[in-house]
Amino acid sequence: MTYSSELSELIEEFKEIDDKMERLEMVFDLADEVNLLPPQEWSEATRVVGCQSEAHVRVEVINACVNLESGADSKLVQGLMGILTLAIHGTEVAEALKLTPDFATEMGVLNTLSPSRSNGFRNMFDKVMRQIEQIQGD
Repeated sequence: MTYSSELSELIEEFKEIDDKMERLEMVFDLADEVNLLPPQEWSEATRVVGCQSEAHVRVEVINACVNLESGADSKLVQGLMGILTLAIHGTEVAEALKLTPDFATEMGVLNTLSPSRSNGFRNMFDKVMRQIEQIQGD
């Protein structure tokens, strides 16, 4: 799969890190990359089901590009949202829908996480993709 230059750079940065703790620190740093969905706008509709933490995402399509807003009560989860933001936000809908969670595996980030956190990332990714598909179908 061909990734955006920004996502390709991020994948390469993560691949260069062998130490799991250093990878986790990088995930924490990426928490600042999210387009913050304020907690007062969190709802059942925005909640990521199956995530260990309180995590919320909202997807809109503006001018044929994906707009992703998210927030979590855990900095680690918000860092994972930052990765997803860098991967999807601002991309054209057709390009976003081609993306699979394999990019996170390629980065080595999923094997750095506990199985429940890794599963939570997958649930977040799936929710975002379902919302994009739903908007595309409208």
